[in-house]
Formats: sequence, C-alpha cells, structure tokens
Amino acid sequence: MLCRLLLLSLFAASPVRADDVAGEFDYYVMALSWSANWCEMEGDERGSPQCAPSEDFGWVLHGLWPQYERGWPSDCRTSERNPSRAETSEMAWLFGSSGSAWHQWNKHGTCTGLSAPDFYLLAGEAYDRVSRPEVFRRLERSVRLPAEVVEEAFLRDNPELSPDGVTVTCRSGYIQEVRICLTRDLEFRDCAADTRADCTLDDALFEPMR
Repeated sequence: MLCRLLLLSLFAASPVRADDVAGEFDYYVMALSWSANWCEMEGDERGSPQCAPSEDFGWVLHGLWPQYERGWPSDCRTSERNPSRAETSEMAWLFGSSGSAWHQWNKHGTCTGLSAPDFYLLAGEAYDRVSRPEVFRRLERSVRLPAEVVEEAFLRDNPELSPDGVTVTCRSGYIQEVRICLTRDLEFRDCAADTRADCTLDDALFEPMR
C-alpha cells in the first residue's frame, strides 16, 4: 500500500504535457502547395480567387504548422485577437487568398503563441527561407513525373536541406504539397517519423502555371 501511494504521488507531481496549448510545440512543418494543381483538384470547383485567370501563383504557402515530435496541435485557445479582414487580405499573396490566410491562423496560427500579425510575419520569413525551384515555373504543359523528382529539385536548390527534412505528398494523382520541417528558429531539421510520408507515384500530374 505504501509503495502504491508513493507511486501515485510521484505521478501526481510529474509534469504532464497538455496538448493543444498555444506556444507549446516542438517544431514547424511548412507546407507548400503548387497552385495550379490545387486549382485542378478543388480550387476551380470552389471558385477560389486563387485560381482566377488574372493570378499567377506558383508555390503558395498552405501553412506553417506547429508540430509535436509525435502529432500536432490545432485550434488552440489563445488570448490574441483574430486578424482583421484587411490583415488577411494583405496575406493573399502568400496563402493564395484571404480566406486561406484566415483559416491557417484559426487552425494553426493560434497554436504558435504569437499574435496574428507576428504569425503572418513568421510565415513570410519561413517562405523566404526556402528556395523554390524555378524549373516548375517554366513548364508550358501538363507533365507526369515521379514525385521524387520534385523532392530532388528542392534538395538541389536548398543544399542545407536533408532528405529526411522534406516530404512530397500526392492526392488524386497530382503532386499535392512539398512539406519542409523547420525548427522554431526556422532552421532546417529532419521531420519526425509521423510527418515523413513520401508519395511513391511514378506518374504524378503536375500542371503548368496558369
């Protein structure tokens, strides 16, 4: 009985990590989405302004997501105010649309422990941290390619990035995203095991810029 009480007291005194608490996470995953592919998969059907003929998006920032070494937080409670419409509109250049900028703050930015303006500033810094291969912007027609070719292009243009620090995902036969893992200081790092899920398609679709 004495041993049991002692163990219970030790567990009670041990700090327990609370999930989904703003500011408590280990690293970031930055997800880059190729705009033309996203528009083909769902953006056109939604009537997203990101897919308007007047736009010329290439890689847009799907998100800068706080991660645990295993799992991730989302929709965290925060005392920070939500961004205004003007603030989200100003971030359309990065996220593709003001609606996407709002969604990313609401689901992921709230977990950073930052204010909305500081989250958007950090997201822009993360985006600029990565060289996005120009070769994809020069495509003139739809192509089919192995997903690993996309990863190799990012590794070539970002020599400090390791193969375990980037993963390429596919959806509906298209290249969907390039996901790059960053420390909280935005340095390249390896992704945790639950984040590494490379697409294995040899004939993934890749659309040219619109």
